[in-house]
Amino acid sequence: MNRRMKVVTGVTAGLILAGIAAAGVAAAADSSGDDSADVALTGTDLSRASEAALAETGGGEVVDSEVEGEESGYEVEVNLSDGRQIEVQLDANFAVVSSDVNDEGDDGDAD
Repeated sequence: MNRRMKVVTGVTAGLILAGIAAAGVAAAADSSGDDSADVALTGTDLSRASEAALAETGGGEVVDSEVEGEESGYEVEVNLSDGRQIEVQLDANFAVVSSDVNDEGDDGDAD
């Protein structure tokens, strides 16, 4: 292998390693300290939150639910037959705190 080929190979390998390192740093930064991740409701909590939200909206389909860490309660999104989506906020005892039309709507991915 001539000198020129060795230099090209070395530079290429260096660029590849730098790219891998940058991707690792980006992944670590994305996953560290993220307290905003949604925690989905399950089991009895999901049943109680869904029941309270559907009573508030007068029916519909629960499409998303999560624990609201900052309010110490729950959030439930309900799709209505008229196409609207209602976001219902519940306290820790499953009592309705508020309900509003969710302008962001549901993208169907149950997040």
